[in-house]
Amino acid sequence: MTTVYPARLEVDYPEKLDRLTTLLRILWVIPIGIIVALVSGSGSGWGIAGSIGLATALMILFRQRYPRWWFDFQLALARFSTRLGAYALLLRDEYPSTEDGQAVHLELDYPEAMTLNRWLPLVKWFLAIPHYIVLFFLAIATVVAVLISWFAILFTGRYPRALFDFVVGVMRWSLRVEAYAFLMLTDRYPPFSLR
Repeated sequence: MTTVYPARLEVDYPEKLDRLTTLLRILWVIPIGIIVALVSGSGSGWGIAGSIGLATALMILFRQRYPRWWFDFQLALARFSTRLGAYALLLRDEYPSTEDGQAVHLELDYPEAMTLNRWLPLVKWFLAIPHYIVLFFLAIATVVAVLISWFAILFTGRYPRALFDFVVGVMRWSLRVEAYAFLMLTDRYPPFSLR
C-alpha cells in the first residue's frame, strides 16, 4: 500500500488561454517576480527561506521540534512561488495572487518532528543528488515544452495537454525534493515520478 507523499501539487487545466497575455508573459511576470524575490530574500546570500531551512534542520537535530510558524511561512512562500511558476510557465492566465490559491493547489503536511530522524537533516541535501541530476535534464525539457506551448497557445489558444501534464509533473517532482531535502517535512525519500 502506498501512502500519499506529504507534498502535493495540482494545477487546473485551462480550456482556453489568452493569446495576448501569453505573447507578453515575459514582461508581465517581472513585477511579481521581483516581489517573490524580495519576500524570499533571493539574492541576499541564503535568503529567508534558506535560513529558515537551516534553522529547521538544527531544531530537528538538537530539539526534535519543527516550529509551526516556520512551517506556515514556508508553506505560504511555497504556494506563492508556485503560483508565480505556473504563471511564468504559461500554465495559467490569472496573475499570481499573494494570498488566494487560484487554480494552483499546493499542499504540504505539517511534520510530527518527534517522528523525524534527528540526524537525517544533515545529509538529506546530499541524498537528493540523484534527483538534482534528473531534475536538471527535466528542467531543460521543460524549457523546450514551454517554448512549444507558447507557440501552440499563440495559434490555438490552448496549452497542449501532454505538455501541460509534463510541466506540472516536473513542478510536482521538484516540490517533493524540496519538501524532503530543504523543508525537512519527511524522511520518506521522494519518488522518481512526475505523478
